[in-house]
Amino acid sequence: MQDINILQKYIDYFFNDQQLLVLALTHASYANEHNIEKYLTNQRLEFLGDAILELICSDFLYKEYKFATEGFLTKMRASLVCEETLSKVARELQLYNYMRYGNGEDINKIKKNDSIMCDTLESVFGAIYLDSNINEITRIVDKFILTEDNLNKDINDYKSKIQEIANANKIIIKYIVDKEEGPDHNKKFYVSLHYGEHFVGTGIGKTKKEAEQSAAKNTLEYIK
Repeated sequence: MQDINILQKYIDYFFNDQQLLVLALTHASYANEHNIEKYLTNQRLEFLGDAILELICSDFLYKEYKFATEGFLTKMRASLVCEETLSKVARELQLYNYMRYGNGEDINKIKKNDSIMCDTLESVFGAIYLDSNINEITRIVDKFILTEDNLNKDINDYKSKIQEIANANKIIIKYIVDKEEGPDHNKKFYVSLHYGEHFVGTGIGKTKKEAEQSAAKNTLEYIK
């Protein structure tokens, strides 16, 4: 287990009660091996952190996507709080280097286990909330979870996101190719997207599909 002061620097939060952070990094296997109660592991903090993370992401999405349907918001939130997203952040923070776990556990297996990495990150979030307040944990979640990459990680979904919002609001959208440039082997397409009666976004791409995705992305920014 490495010095948790290094981890606190990575997280950009220094605990008033550092035992909360130690608890957040204590895996159940450590309790089993040291014959201590399960409540002295990170399981309870993981429960709290999971709920707080969902609340913060829900609040952000509700305010950011003002015309989005419940279905769209639910899908976006699920993408943000899913195991894949959280375990990736946990590995970037190298949480596995600071954890307490049983001697029978292998650090490489811990590192590769998405579920353990996800749960540990949620535990850290729960610990930060208990050590500070909702504003501070919101700042941390915004920094590591509500990033542009995470919000837009599936570029192929921009058109379907726009279409879902348009359908919910009974608005017809149209993609119009404004012009093409360049030879056949190196084309550049310029596409505009019309949202109902409004021209709202443009996109450029090497193919019509790529240009439409670009226009959809820009339109999504506009209708926020």
